[in-house]
Amino acid sequence: MTERRVPVRLVIALSVAVVLAVFLLYTSFAGGATPSIRPSQLNDNIAQQVTLAGVVVGEASGDSRAEGMHFFLKDFDGDATVEIVYKGRVPDLFKVGRHVFLQGTMTGPGTLEGDLVQGEFVGVEDSMVTKCPSKYAPVEDEAHPES
Repeated sequence: MTERRVPVRLVIALSVAVVLAVFLLYTSFAGGATPSIRPSQLNDNIAQQVTLAGVVVGEASGDSRAEGMHFFLKDFDGDATVEIVYKGRVPDLFKVGRHVFLQGTMTGPGTLEGDLVQGEFVGVEDSMVTKCPSKYAPVEDEAHPES
């Protein structure tokens, strides 16, 4: 009777592959992702760091390197607005009307009074990302423009 030996390298390679697969599954499901919310979802119960997403409204004031840049962020599809205080690098595409995503925490009550969230959202330094809405809009066919 002939014995079949399993090569040691194969066992080690399969073991490493299983460990990497388990790690990948863990990080994709429970990897400590930061919740993403909109200004209307801010409240005093949010004490943890979150990613805030919205549209820039009004002109920004202040210096992003010194005391912080101040601007307002509004819901994509609503009227709730919150004041943002942000220090750090400002993306080149930052301007009124752009979609902005930034990590940070809420200071103050976070209650919605009218359309304004009371308190300030303090962004984590260098966490701001902008998205150009026109870049993600469907391309219009020049031969058959929609009317």
